[in-house]
This record gives sequence, structure tokens and C-alpha cells, in this order.
Amino acid sequence: MVEEKQKTKEETKKMEKKETLKQEKVICNDIKCPFHGALRVHGRVFRGTVLKKFAKRVVIEFERTLYIAKYERYAKKKTKLHARLPDCLSSEINVGDYIEIRECRPLSKIIKFVVIKKIR
Repeated sequence: MVEEKQKTKEETKKMEKKETLKQEKVICNDIKCPFHGALRVHGRVFRGTVLKKFAKRVVIEFERTLYIAKYERYAKKKTKLHARLPDCLSSEINVGDYIEIRECRPLSKIIKFVVIKKIR
């Protein structure tokens, strides 16, 4: 009796794992995707909050501190960056999310970064 309950628990856990793996696999035909396409990422990494979301890109904003030598003080500056949003991540990223972007080759006049992951 106890063995049967343990087997059923193990079977349910296996089924749950299979379902989550099926959900994680998203069909992505995007050539400019760093995971499924031919786009290579390198260089700088930034984390910020999504301000705007468009069909293929997002705008993020983050704060940085800048030292002003004349006044011997620090000032807060906000920076906005545009990043390419791959098809496989477009459903899970919304306005207000905290995401990570990484530098890539220039994709357009203003897009030089690509979204890597959603942090929270």
C-alpha cells in the first residue's frame, strides 16, 4: 500500500517535469535570437526596468551614479537603452519587468543590445 503511494507520487512528479519541459520549449524562428538564431552576444551587460514594449524591441531604463569633480559629489543619472526582443521571450516580458540585456552587433540605428533573460 505504501509502495503504491510512493510510486504514484514519483509518477506525478515525472509527469509534472515533462509538462514543464514542454512549456519551456517555444518555437522560435527568429534569426536575430541569441538562443535559437545566429546572433552572437558579447561585451557589456545591463539590467533595467522595461518602460515600453514594442513588437520586436523594448526600452529599458536604469540609474547610474556619476562623479562630478568640480563639486566633489555624486549625481544620479538615468539611462535609456533600446534592445531587441526575441520571439521566444516576447510572451513573458511585459512593461515594468526587471530584465537583463547584453551587447551585440548593431541591429539598427538605435538597437545595439538584445534581451537575455527576465530577472523579476
